[in-house]
Amino acid sequence: MSRFDRYLLSQLLQLFGFFALVLVAVYWVNRAVGLFDQLIGDGQSALVFLEFSLLSLPNAIRLVLPIAGFAAAAYVVNRLMQESEMVVVQATGFSAFRLARPVVYFGFAVLLMQLVLSNVLVPASQSMLAARNAEISQNVTARFLNAGQFMHPSEGITLFINTISPTGELNGLFLADGRSATDRVTYSARKAFLVRGEDAPKLVMLDGSTQSLNRKDGRLALTRFADFTLDLGSITRPSDKKRSSIAALPTSSLLIADPQAMAEVGATVAEMQEEGHTRLASPLMALAAPLIAFAALMLGGFSRFGLWRQMGLAVGLLILTQLIWTWSSSVAINREGTWPVVYLAPVAGIATAVVLLWHGQRPRRLARVTA
Repeated sequence: MSRFDRYLLSQLLQLFGFFALVLVAVYWVNRAVGLFDQLIGDGQSALVFLEFSLLSLPNAIRLVLPIAGFAAAAYVVNRLMQESEMVVVQATGFSAFRLARPVVYFGFAVLLMQLVLSNVLVPASQSMLAARNAEISQNVTARFLNAGQFMHPSEGITLFINTISPTGELNGLFLADGRSATDRVTYSARKAFLVRGEDAPKLVMLDGSTQSLNRKDGRLALTRFADFTLDLGSITRPSDKKRSSIAALPTSSLLIADPQAMAEVGATVAEMQEEGHTRLASPLMALAAPLIAFAALMLGGFSRFGLWRQMGLAVGLLILTQLIWTWSSSVAINREGTWPVVYLAPVAGIATAVVLLWHGQRPRRLARVTA
């Protein structure tokens, strides 16, 4: 690697680190606010909030890497143009393709980071998030059980507990289920316990009664019991019973559309293939983004007013590439066997950069001066 390549590559990596840090911080803070409201509001500790926040970082980094690479390339090239460094190098005989070599090195570095994130770190973090979500959904005590106040675990459910002993005994339990249009059931017990079940916790009530009110004829049926077990899975919110996320599956299972994995996440063959090939195509977007920024800015020369027109062109091309990416993903996810269109956006972005570099190194004709 020549001295110029090392110099330009070092500038790109430094600015890339800065922009990536800023963008990840913005995205993470935005995500952390929602997590804080959800977890702390449900009675979880600050350690659980910190754990969930850290597990969401790999996905946040994966999303911002292409944008950070684009911003770094645009900023570095614009600064080198303003300081005439790029003009001096061009005067030595470097072509646009030769100048783009360190940008390609930089793009491949970002590509490798994106590849590891998309296929290793993000699925692992999403799998751990799914497991922790399942554990927290089982922990009804932390979410719904607060002594001395009326709570509503889901619509139509009212829960009241007089006191909770240090050993976990629920004293003075009242539970009203008014979700049915025909009956309203009320449970009351002197003492109750929570027992972990296979799918959801179970509530074991001792020395209590069940009152069932028929809404149509107004009849009330009373049943007393010494002990009664109620499955709490039927009264928690439907969102508490989430399937495993497709983002937590390994890439190999997605590419072959493993039937067992499909049944686990409830996805179609098209969705599995789209997710798997997206993990392979998104790193190519990390290569295309800085190349587009570099190639667009190379169309201009030294100017005291900056390269704002070229920057606008670069941003417009990036937006157009992202629109193609969104369209191709929607096509692949709705039609089985159309997964090759996922690669259309990064290939189009790289091809656009090549065309711009070719156009940028063509000799420019000077305008004729008329008398």
